Amino acid sequence: MTLKLHRPDERGAIVAHVPEKSDDWRATLRSPRWNVAPMKNPEMNPTSRPVSALFWDVLAALTCGILVIGYSAGFWR
Repeated sequence: MTLKLHRPDERGAIVAHVPEKSDDWRATLRSPRWNVAPMKNPEMNPTSRPVSALFWDVLAALTCGILVIGYSAGFWR
């Protein structure tokens, strides 16, 4: 259920508002009722996908290695 007001057209039929398609996914997070500035962060340097995937893979392998060594050494019982 939406809270938008649907006004009748010239023939009296109720016309539902169809939102415009936008390439900016952040525009769907903003309410059309507020005139807010676009969310931009020029200071951010995005990390590439291969580097971020490598980071998580190394972190997972390190965690697994610590758990295996800890359980095999009898540190956790």
